[in-house]
Amino acid sequence: MRNGLEPAAYKAEFIKLNKEKLGKDNSLLLGVKYKVPHKPTDSVVEPLLGEKNKVVKIQNHSLKGATFYLVSGHGGPDPGAMGKLNNNDLCEDEYAYDIMLRLARQLMSWDATVHIIIQDPDDGIRDDAYLSYDTHETCLGQTIPLDQIQRLRQRCVAINQLYAKERSGYCRSVFIHLDSRSEKERIDVFFYHFTKSVKGERMAQTMRDKFEEKYKKYQPTRGFSGTVSERNLYVLKETNPPAVFLELGNIQNAKDQERFIKASNREALAQWMAEGILAEYKKNPK
Repeated sequence: MRNGLEPAAYKAEFIKLNKEKLGKDNSLLLGVKYKVPHKPTDSVVEPLLGEKNKVVKIQNHSLKGATFYLVSGHGGPDPGAMGKLNNNDLCEDEYAYDIMLRLARQLMSWDATVHIIIQDPDDGIRDDAYLSYDTHETCLGQTIPLDQIQRLRQRCVAINQLYAKERSGYCRSVFIHLDSRSEKERIDVFFYHFTKSVKGERMAQTMRDKFEEKYKKYQPTRGFSGTVSERNLYVLKETNPPAVFLELGNIQNAKDQERFIKASNREALAQWMAEGILAEYKKNPK
């Protein structure tokens, strides 16, 4: 207790750290210096979340040991899919980025390690309906190329380099996009995984089930038609950690646009994704 650590809670970690220095029955020896476990912090600071949200309080440790690589679609010189509402441009990369940051915040609050791969130091989490377009996004500080293949390769390389250092635990990639279809076509959230990825498919299915559960609770008369399917997408094929690719709705459709322009709806999307991830982690923490 002299170091502020509860003995019962940290005994096993203390023994692991000092295994070769302990006496019989893990007893302490006089004159020997021992390593002390680090006491968990009650918050983390992530400036990318914005000034109001950069301090994230650790609510619990339910995702401790899990690592996530979060990628919002497009960015930099490429706004992605475009929609229009009340003479305002709706850009896929801005809304995907805001939802991704909200997901990051929730995962961090459950003590996960979160890597925000696409970054904009100026935006942070925004509650505006119309998120202004800019080209400030980078891939871990590197300029994002306009060429599609170069752009996708850059983010895959960034993830794989991080994963090479952390692959000893539960690691997952999450790619967040908005779709563009006919204005009349309203769609639910689609979940894609790479053809040969059992873990990716399992995660996609668990997240999809969580969305269906939420729709039954909050929109019981609407139903949920979102699906899980295999896709041979470049980022799913070229990233080493198991991955899920989400299409969150049709940016051209008026009803789906409400899903994006309302901050409360963007928050709900992020929360539901996080709860689906947590449910999958609890069932398969490897």
